[in-house]
Amino acid sequence: MSVAEPRTIVLFRHAKADWPQVTDHERPLADRGRQDAAVAGRKLTDSGIAVDLALCSTATRTRETWKLAVHELPHRPKTVYEERIYEASPGELIALLNEVPDEVRNLVLVGHNPGIEGLAEVLSGTAEEDARERMTRRGFPAAAFAVLTFDGSWKSLEPGTASLVDYWAPSE
Repeated sequence: MSVAEPRTIVLFRHAKADWPQVTDHERPLADRGRQDAAVAGRKLTDSGIAVDLALCSTATRTRETWKLAVHELPHRPKTVYEERIYEASPGELIALLNEVPDEVRNLVLVGHNPGIEGLAEVLSGTAEEDARERMTRRGFPAAAFAVLTFDGSWKSLEPGTASLVDYWAPSE
């Protein structure tokens, strides 16, 4: 693939987690989270994005979210479970994205707030239609995702270089 072709990043926050007596990293999804993760997968399918690679936090709730969402996609992309996503800042997430091979065109990053929301805000220099207004109004609740596009190599991704083209969040 040419580095001049547009690339897509889906920033996907894990679905609603439960609060049992376990460490934060091991928190599982709540019943509502399991439902919302599957719906988010269907919405991602509806977007028509053919995902090449998923980078997913190693936390239980993110792995469960992705397992339920990917089941709804027309094809299963390669998935890499990456511990650096857990508790990562937007800058740390950009550094991780800068390592993605240029053969990857469309990527999903499944992670946590405040990193995912902050990354969406930092990367999006522009926004189409009402995507930014919807994201600002709703915040970045559990199971929400933002779709951003940019031109160039993954190494060239930096603050303000992407365009926010879509945003979706489950109904409250």
